[in-house]
Amino acid sequence: MRKTRSETKLCVLCMEEHEVDTVEVVDEEIFKGEEVTFQATYEYCSYADEYLETEEMIKTNILAMKDAYREKVGLLTSHEIIAIRDKYGISQKDFSTVLDWGKATITRYENHQVQDRAHDDVLRKIDADPRWLLAMLRRAKDKLTEKAYAKYKHQANELYKRQKNQYLLDAIYAVYADYEDEPLTGGTELNLNKVVEMINYFAANVASLHKVKLMKMLWYADVLHYKRHGKAMSGLVYKALPMGAVPEAHDQIISLEGITYDEVIYDDNIAYRFRPSPHFDVKELTKSETDALDTVICEVGHLNTQGIVEKMHEEEAYQSTPSYTPVLFSFAKRLSID
Repeated sequence: MRKTRSETKLCVLCMEEHEVDTVEVVDEEIFKGEEVTFQATYEYCSYADEYLETEEMIKTNILAMKDAYREKVGLLTSHEIIAIRDKYGISQKDFSTVLDWGKATITRYENHQVQDRAHDDVLRKIDADPRWLLAMLRRAKDKLTEKAYAKYKHQANELYKRQKNQYLLDAIYAVYADYEDEPLTGGTELNLNKVVEMINYFAANVASLHKVKLMKMLWYADVLHYKRHGKAMSGLVYKALPMGAVPEAHDQIISLEGITYDEVIYDDNIAYRFRPSPHFDVKELTKSETDALDTVICEVGHLNTQGIVEKMHEEEAYQSTPSYTPVLFSFAKRLSID
């Protein structure tokens, strides 16, 4: 028993006016066939040595018991459901409307009713991915006020933008799930944190670094490190495209958090010019890897886009690889850079 507060008042247990304690006690109950342990709140009369539940305490204790059950069987607690709703700034009634569950369903889940597994799964998906709520909002748009719809959509979009990097990571790793063989990956598991550092390292040390040139420099760095140490740096898989080797999922990669570029217009075409992100610091790259990057910068960093494309077209690895197929790291021993 733990006392949380005391108040002098008429005690309904002994019918005397004295200091009545509010206490927390560990209780046990059976709910839906499960024995659960939870923290219950009571008033305690030291004169009668008895506990009393007020009407409010009965509600609180029942909810605590049901939350203990939910935790035990792997369902969201009432507090977690409230937190999901609060994250999106949506009212109980509107949340139920958006989910098409009946106007009072969320209110019941937050106050006294244990949700079923199917509803729990939907709530978890909405919690993990704002796109779920955005899709449901669009479906329920006519059932909400214009102001409420705009508010909830804005909040969901803001959360979606904050999670953009995780979506990109998931998409890239999904693409690379099919690439495990050493000849394709250079014997290295994909490390996107290292890829971000490689790009920033080049951007910090190469003037006017554009996308086509960057893609070739990444390939040279990975293959050079493989040539020297029998292991690539990043785990990227490169395909032989018309202008040279390009990493698989390159468009998603350059949009990762921590990579900065400016869009520049050249003759009605948009180009991407990379620059180091603010506060960039080397954390993932090893000494042998920065050495390889420095060599690549020295050997090809001064070349313009056409120059590095022409140099790559002369590499045996590129010449021996059918178009649009992965360039094998087994060609590393014949790389023109040492």
